[in-house]
Amino acid sequence: MKGWKNKTIAAAAAILMLVALAACGSEKEKTDAPSASPTPTAAAATKSAEPSQETGKESEEETRIVKDEFGEVEVPVHPKRVVGVYVEDYLKALGVTPVAQWYHPLWGKQDYLNMDVPLFDMTGSIEALLAHDPDLIIVDGAADKEKYEQYSKIAPTVRLPENVLASSRDILRSVADALNIPEKADSVIAQYEQKIADAKAKLESAIGKETVAVIRLNVGEKTLALFGVRNRYTGMLYSEFGLEPPKMVKEMTEFQSILSEEAIPNLDFDHIIFLTSNGSWDSPENQEDIEGLNSPLWKTVPAFKKGNIYKVERSHWQSGAITANGMKLDDLTRLLVK
Repeated sequence: MKGWKNKTIAAAAAILMLVALAACGSEKEKTDAPSASPTPTAAAATKSAEPSQETGKESEEETRIVKDEFGEVEVPVHPKRVVGVYVEDYLKALGVTPVAQWYHPLWGKQDYLNMDVPLFDMTGSIEALLAHDPDLIIVDGAADKEKYEQYSKIAPTVRLPENVLASSRDILRSVADALNIPEKADSVIAQYEQKIADAKAKLESAIGKETVAVIRLNVGEKTLALFGVRNRYTGMLYSEFGLEPPKMVKEMTEFQSILSEEAIPNLDFDHIIFLTSNGSWDSPENQEDIEGLNSPLWKTVPAFKKGNIYKVERSHWQSGAITANGMKLDDLTRLLVK
């Protein structure tokens, strides 16, 4: 009995010694381990030059390379604070609200987008964008290399490639690629094309081959601009929506042509869409120019004889972007489909 007790005490002492040794080893491991190893959540939010094995995937995905007109740009994988200079229409179509909206003291802004965000004066300093803390800037063809470099000092900047600027669909895809949401562009384009197909059928049934022209009152200049089939604002009325251009419009090689008073009686247009260059149809400063549409010179024009004169708001009619184009379709079906 005494021998068993002695053996038990010896075994217990051995076990205690092993536990103590294990504890010392554990403490040594903790001491030798790196003290700055972040948790996965912290690593995902921290840019690290040498990410740990556990969190390297998240860190590597924080930025990516996008090709633009001037080369390659490192941009956020998931940008949160975006500025789109002249491409806000496409941001809206993709469900993205910019942190600032451009405006020009003379032209105003794209009111049809109904954005409740701070304004960025295009005639002022680009450095004003610093106040909005963007993490990505997207610019269109209006930005040359010099301006591009100025924007790039504010935030990573993507200048859309020149070869996409002639197509609203291609611009949308390029903007979506910069935002890393290409699948959203596919969805928007599919809806847009379905809308065109529906409206096109209604328009064809309503007016057939009757001709449609678009004329802008250049407020202040007291001139009338007839838009051609290549006009970036309204060319899609003919190339995509299926409307019939008058002979004069079809033969135009320039974007627009200034109409002389002598030419007015010879306009054989069945339908005319009018817009103002600035302001609205109710703006006091536009009334003198608008009064010119009551001139006897217009009385022989078929569109005036038939009452096929339509006054539209300039904001979305002076944009060739995809949201604006959808709104033009809404106007056309409302005005032409009886």
